[in-house]
Parts: sequence; structure tokens; C-alpha cells
Amino acid sequence: MRRPHFDMNVFKERRARLSGMAPGAAIILRSHPEMMRQYDVDHHYRPDSNLFYLTGWEEPESVFVFRPGQTPESVLFVRRKDVFRETWDGFRYGPEAAATEFRMDKTYLIDELDAVLPELLKPVARVYYHFNVDPDFDRRFLGLMEKFRVSLGRTGRGCLPIHDSWELLGEMRVKKEPYEAGVLRKACEITANAHVEVMRAVKPGMNERQLHGLFVGSAFRQGASREGYNSIVAGGAGATTLHYVFNDQVLRDGDLLLIDAGAECEYFTGDVTRTYPVNGRFTEAQKRVYEAVLKVQKDVIAMIKPGLPFTKLQEATIGWLVDAMLDLKLLKGDKRQIIDAGDFRKYYPHGVGHWLGMDVHDAGLYVIDGAPRPIEPGMVFTVEPGLYVPANDASAPAEYRGIGIRIEDDILVTADGCENMTAAAPKEIAELEEIVGKGAR
Repeated sequence: MRRPHFDMNVFKERRARLSGMAPGAAIILRSHPEMMRQYDVDHHYRPDSNLFYLTGWEEPESVFVFRPGQTPESVLFVRRKDVFRETWDGFRYGPEAAATEFRMDKTYLIDELDAVLPELLKPVARVYYHFNVDPDFDRRFLGLMEKFRVSLGRTGRGCLPIHDSWELLGEMRVKKEPYEAGVLRKACEITANAHVEVMRAVKPGMNERQLHGLFVGSAFRQGASREGYNSIVAGGAGATTLHYVFNDQVLRDGDLLLIDAGAECEYFTGDVTRTYPVNGRFTEAQKRVYEAVLKVQKDVIAMIKPGLPFTKLQEATIGWLVDAMLDLKLLKGDKRQIIDAGDFRKYYPHGVGHWLGMDVHDAGLYVIDGAPRPIEPGMVFTVEPGLYVPANDASAPAEYRGIGIRIEDDILVTADGCENMTAAAPKEIAELEEIVGKGAR
């Protein structure tokens, strides 16, 4: 028997909280599609975050149905126990062990879903479900909803209203419980340490992929489960591409390296970006742009406290970065007009941050009832201002062309301010010049 390596009390408590948020409803969560196959090779499978969040369940081909206040309340549909398939693909719990080990009120085979789900829906008034992750299952789900409607006969009841489960569960996940903050803090610590290992190793002539491998290896050695997202390891002008994906170029002496990478630990991920010179020494031009971005990042973090609308962070970031663009002569003209016209987006096209947790762009509303959401203790988000000057930008001073700089940390809101959970990754110029390329301690 393969025992679950998570505390089942955590998931039971989450379901208890959800029960008070959705009385009279059914929440239906399906697993991600089976691991992608290319020819005869299986690629790594990661469970759906929301399904795992409520159950701790990690197998594919599964559906969880939660009916607050009903009997049974927690229902899990799983693959059958199959010793032959286990020889090839690994251990399966099957319905009986799944009920015992994961504290489910009732379990069924996934093959029974079509027959059982319409019965489970009879006492509920609405359904929560998230579309567009698995189109094939979406069609199956809609067919089951219609089957349920037809089964009601001449009762006068129509189709059950369907709400988005992403929003419902996002409001649970957006504020981290102490246990969750602790796991996330561990993921951030692993992430910061892995960034330091890369900093010490980088030298001109190395390939971006080598550094990617160093980051992943360091994270795994520290206990990470996987990368939190596809890492960006971008040297030179590659750093001006926000979602650079190639990670295959040779690093040149005199260029900057931007690395945006995070380690996932127990389904929570860190997300850190650092930018520094490949040879360990900033040029004067690089230093001017870097210092401008770093000052904005530090000033934004200093603003963070409960009650501040999240949108104020972006407004402040835009204003301060436009000041920097004017000082660096990347833009000319009136600051207010530049902001109103959106001209700053040429060099700063993204937001200053996003929720962070089980997903790198985590669940949770940014606006509630049309108003910007105030920051609350327990929320975690990134702060990541940047400036990106395309190499072919003839309007920019030549010394800045091809420079892309982003500095990103992970921030936990506390009762009276905030905690930078990734502060262990150096970002001051003096610190970086002291450590980059100096090898292991």
C-alpha cells in the first residue's frame, strides 16, 4: 500500500470551510487529462490544483463531487484497481483504499460516473464547475447535466445553474492559512537558494540550458517536487522577451542574464526573477537601468500593508517607472500624458504582480463588486517591476538597447506590513557583483 504523504486533516478542514461557503450546492472537480503522450513516451503528470486542494488526491481519470450538508458529502470517482496496469504505470488506490486513505464518504469507479452523478445532483440547487481545461470532459459534463434535467420529468424543475468553481475556490486559496504560508515559505526558500547556486556558477560561454539545469538540480536536492512553471533563462536581448522559452543560447561576456524560475514544494511554488551581468560586473548603462528598477521594486514593497487596494501597487509602479523612463531618456514629454496614452507599455508592458500559491498565477479575485480589492493579511503575491528595451529600438539611446531587467520577489501580507519570503536571493548591485561567477562557497 502506498500511503498518502500529506496530512489528511488539512484537506478535511478545507472541505469543512467550503461547506459553509456553498450550502445547497454541488462542487464538481475533475482531474487534469492523463499525462500527455508523444509516440510511446509519458510526460510528467500534475494533478489539478483545486482537486488536490480539497482531497490530496493525485491520480488521473478522477472526479470529485462535494455536496455540503448532504449524505454522502464527499464523493470520489477513481480508476479501478488493476494489478496489470500497475506493473506498467505504478500503484493505484482503487475505490476501497481511496475511501479509507483519503477520508471520502463514498467512492465509485470512474466508469460509474454517468449513472451516479445525476442521482447525486437531485438534492442540490446549483453546481460549481470550471470549463476549458479538458474539452472532452466538458462535453461529457454537459451531457450529464442534460441527463439529470430529463430525469426530473414533469417536476417543473429546469437545468441547474452552473457557476465557476475557479472563483469559489479562488476565494479560499487567496488567503493562506498558517500551514499553507509555511509550505509556501519553504518553496520560496528553496527557490532563493537555487538562484544563489546559479549566480555563483554563471560565466561567459555557458549555455542558458546549463543554468536551467543547475537551478532544477539545486531545487530537487533541497526537496522540491518540480519546477513551479517553465523557467526563463535569458541572456542578452533575450531578456526583453517577457516569456522567453528557448533557454538554449550561449551567454556572452558583457551581457546581462535574466532568470525567472521557481521551485514547487508540496504543491506551492516560489516565483523569483533576478537579473545580473554574466561576467559579474555591471556596465554603467546596465547599472543605471538596474538601479531604477530596483528602487521601484523596493518602494512598492515598502507600500504594502493591509487595507491598501491592490491596484494602487500598479499605479505607483507605472508612475515611478515613467519617471525612470524620462530620466533615462527612453521617453520624452509630459508624464501624465505618457501614462494616459499608455506609451510606457513600450518598455513596461505587464503588471507589477499576481497572486501566488498552488499555481504561479494563483486563483483569487482582484476586483470585487467593481471595486479594487484591498490587501489582507495572509495574501501572497509577487512584486516584479521591469524595464525592457528592444535591441532594435532606434528611438532609445544606443547604450540601453537590448537591456531587459526584471526583479521579482514573493510577498506575504502580515498584520502590520509584509514579509519578503525570497529576500535570501541577493539583488543589490554590490551583493551581486560579490557573488556572481565566484563558484561554490
